[in-house]
Amino acid sequence: MPEVLKVSADSKPKAVAGALAAVLRERGSVELQAIGAGAVNQTVKAIAITRGFVAPNGIDLVAIPAFTKVQIEGEERTAIKFLVEKR
Repeated sequence: MPEVLKVSADSKPKAVAGALAAVLRERGSVELQAIGAGAVNQTVKAIAITRGFVAPNGIDLVAIPAFTKVQIEGEERTAIKFLVEKR
């Protein structure tokens, strides 16, 4: 089961990218979850930045988007998840 990082519209893409790169190096894959257009935007930017961080180490990333259901304050919401792993 990959580690889950939750990204919000207020998340800083470079900070998310640093966390994403660290988890990828340690575990090989990570799941990012985003709810809403702003959060998805920050997530995609973070994935792009992470590719630049890990490319010098010979790591190529692939991101697989999918829908998922999450519980927030007892309410079911639809999120977009990105499974990011080494290719």
